[in-house]
Amino acid sequence: MKQGYAAIKALLDDRVNKYNQPDFIPNDPVSIPHRFTKKQDIEISGFFASILAWGQRKTIINNCIKLMNLMDNAPHDFILNHQEQDLMRFLGFKHRTFNDTDLLYLLHFFRWYYSQHDSLETAFTGVHNEIRYQKDRLAYFHDLVFSLEDAPHRTKKHISTPARKSACKRMNMYLRWMVRKDDKGVDFGIWEMMKPADLVCPCDVHVERVARKLGLITRKGMDWQTAEELTDHLRSFDPTDPVKYDYALFGLGVEEKF
Repeated sequence: MKQGYAAIKALLDDRVNKYNQPDFIPNDPVSIPHRFTKKQDIEISGFFASILAWGQRKTIINNCIKLMNLMDNAPHDFILNHQEQDLMRFLGFKHRTFNDTDLLYLLHFFRWYYSQHDSLETAFTGVHNEIRYQKDRLAYFHDLVFSLEDAPHRTKKHISTPARKSACKRMNMYLRWMVRKDDKGVDFGIWEMMKPADLVCPCDVHVERVARKLGLITRKGMDWQTAEELTDHLRSFDPTDPVKYDYALFGLGVEEKF
């Protein structure tokens, strides 16, 4: 690493304490699942908030609020019990390149899935937690989502997979929300089969820039192996909860222009 190990760890630990706080929530897409208390509502709203999380945060949040309103602010109940004519309200929904074709298919997938399963966690781990590595879990989830007969090819670009070498920033962020547990109140920690130690750090442009400056990334480009390289370095600081440092790297990049 370009700088001393102890100095980098001290810097990052300090910024985790600074940014992993409830006042992080209102201006971040994680505010969307925080509107709910039911486990399945948190899962579904969090999923949509994460896959729409590109662009300006204010626009992301506004479009996610609009989407939750279209689901009567009860996404799990809506997905299981909507009638065909209820889907008309989603026509014309758009966030950047995500459109109503993508949305309607994902609603269809969730109805199929939640009619058989209680929690979305097993869509990553397998029903008996047989899929153990993060890379395999993300690939499994992607393949499961697109296993239905009418899956549109265009929607695949919105759910990344390591099989396409993607760093899977948004999916890794979603898993951080669902899996990480602490007493700060930002992440939910509602999933039990996955552990915080298993997670891979979400790598957006801010995280990547700061991590490179600190010598935590040496690979050229940003792909799955780069995300794993960063996470391996973060595990040397905290092997049980490496992705807590996402707060520090993101905060240093966005708030402090490090």
